[in-house]
Amino acid sequence: MPTIVFASQNPGKIRELQALTQGQNIDIIGLGDLDRDFDEPVEDGRTFLENATIKAVQYAKETGLHCLADDSGLIVDALDGKPGVISSHFAFDGDTEGEAAGLSRQERDDRNNERLLRDLEGIPDDRRTARFTCTMVLASPDGEVLAHTKGEFEGRIGQIGEVPRGDNGFGYDPLFLVAPRFDRTSAQMTPDEKNTVSHRAKAVAAMIDKLGSVFTDS
Repeated sequence: MPTIVFASQNPGKIRELQALTQGQNIDIIGLGDLDRDFDEPVEDGRTFLENATIKAVQYAKETGLHCLADDSGLIVDALDGKPGVISSHFAFDGDTEGEAAGLSRQERDDRNNERLLRDLEGIPDDRRTARFTCTMVLASPDGEVLAHTKGEFEGRIGQIGEVPRGDNGFGYDPLFLVAPRFDRTSAQMTPDEKNTVSHRAKAVAAMIDKLGSVFTDS
């Protein structure tokens, strides 16, 4: 099986993917392992699939390697699906420049979490249902899309005072109460627990199932 580069600058995502593929006959490296600088593609798609495809195709062509990219985010029913594709920059209405560009990832996460809790203030528990979703796309070195998969992780957003809780994970994890018990956040799960049920775990598992046939056929 050829080397696959994972198209992400997010260290949390890279750690999760490496853990999820451990023990598989898959050689996955990160962009940072290539000792080169890459321009981040403009993720201007309207869906997670469009954005994951943009990243997979661009980085595959730039690196000359098979490339696996994901686009993931949080969907909150009471907010009509927001934050959605702008989850990583929700506090800035999707703007990746300006003020957001000067913040660390943790500072941006904190601002996003504050915005989400503020927008949901006063909404009862039964209307705070939410899910993390992850779409993964595999592209060949010439930019052909070879496979795509999707996974979801169900829960709800806790109330102010109830959350944030937990030190594991990143992003909205400290706010996300995991279904069906809703008694702990995904940031309170151990990495091993999360890697059996998370949206990324499900998308990766589905992609692993496809890799053998993809490379056999090619």
